[in-house]
Amino acid sequence: MMEKLDAAFWDERWKNKETGWDLNAVSPPLHSYFETIKEKDKSILIPGCGSAYEAEYLLQNGFENVTVIDISAALVQQLLNRLSDYAGKRLTVICGDFFKHTGKYDYIIEQTFFCALEKNKREAYVTKMQSLLKKDGRLAGLLFDKEFEKGPPFGGSKQEYLNLFSTEFELLKMEVCMTSAKPRLGSELFFEATNKRCNV
Repeated sequence: MMEKLDAAFWDERWKNKETGWDLNAVSPPLHSYFETIKEKDKSILIPGCGSAYEAEYLLQNGFENVTVIDISAALVQQLLNRLSDYAGKRLTVICGDFFKHTGKYDYIIEQTFFCALEKNKREAYVTKMQSLLKKDGRLAGLLFDKEFEKGPPFGGSKQEYLNLFSTEFELLKMEVCMTSAKPRLGSELFFEATNKRCNV
């Protein structure tokens, strides 16, 4: 029986530094994507943010409205200490359940959050992402284009993701990523999508 992937599970991983997924830097494809966002006042959400290197990069480059959320209290305390210059100002740090989060964002960034969720939560993930994305907003990020023996992380395939996301989003792009960090090269898809319903 698989261990329950709850707050206690992730707290243990962060406390014990069992964080093999951590690149210790901004993921290169996301670094490139951030360079295309010219309006620094756009609201950006990074759920399941982990070490939040992406958020830190955005803040260092003048972005004014970044929100990160993670279920691990141990991690969130680390972030509040490390990013204290930004927290409460241009950065909002939330310890909580993504599926209970409310708000509307111009951009939502996917970076190793989707793959950390049990597969039976994927449809709920897509529905929740749709509800959080503003009209004309963008959901963008990386998905594993491979399967793993056991997770987390949990993988998948391009066709699976196309079927899943197309229920709520118009997919602008989903392609093999050629600029992934070396450990992930050849095993990631970069995607970008807009809110199909455009209800707000």
